Amino acid sequence: MALALRKSEERGKANFGWLDSKHSFSFGHYYDPAHTGFGPLRVINEDRVAPGGGFPTHPHSNMEIISYVLEGALEHKDSIGTGSVIRPGDVQRMTAGSGVRHSEFNASKTEPVHFLQIWIIPEKEGLKPSYEQKSFSTEEKRGRLRLIGSRDGRDGSVTIHQDVSLYATVLKAGDALTHTIAEGRGAWVQVARGTAKLNGTELKAGDGVAVGQSGALTLEGVDDGEVLLFDMGP
Repeated sequence: MALALRKSEERGKANFGWLDSKHSFSFGHYYDPAHTGFGPLRVINEDRVAPGGGFPTHPHSNMEIISYVLEGALEHKDSIGTGSVIRPGDVQRMTAGSGVRHSEFNASKTEPVHFLQIWIIPEKEGLKPSYEQKSFSTEEKRGRLRLIGSRDGRDGSVTIHQDVSLYATVLKAGDALTHTIAEGRGAWVQVARGTAKLNGTELKAGDGVAVGQSGALTLEGVDDGEVLLFDMGP
């Protein structure tokens, strides 16, 4: 099976004081023609926002944007009247579609917030802007792949307007699971924190792996690693 490792330390970087961001793919002022996305997956940014800091109101369109909080709390407000605070275990999907404006701020004045922001290119443009937010406990993810996002919203996952099934798992030492990528599909594996093994290769927090062909993926725990797996159509 063809696996291409994207090491944490090789990611793009941006630090504005209030924001420390690592980019798995080209984003903002960081451009690498060898890393502009993978399939419909366009952005995986690991962001740390200082207390009181955040992104002022800005526009998005024609993108599925998923926020996955690891530590702290992220507050957002938008132009369609939605507002909420996203905490660890929460998954929020924003369909920017025909256009939306929103802001994202650290909800705390004393503690940082650490989260992943994920962009997926939708299957069609001009969708009606919308939000969806659901919570998935660590227990739901421990030792198994918990579906947290899918095209049809099955099993209580948020709906992603693209042929992507997004899973999350938390694996302690001794845990192991296998997921098979069907013919004609690909996958991306992202270690959100901790350490885990993929098909015997040890991965650390921030590492990503592109899977370009079908076959079995085996994830093994090392130290309570938290891992996201994107199973994607062509």
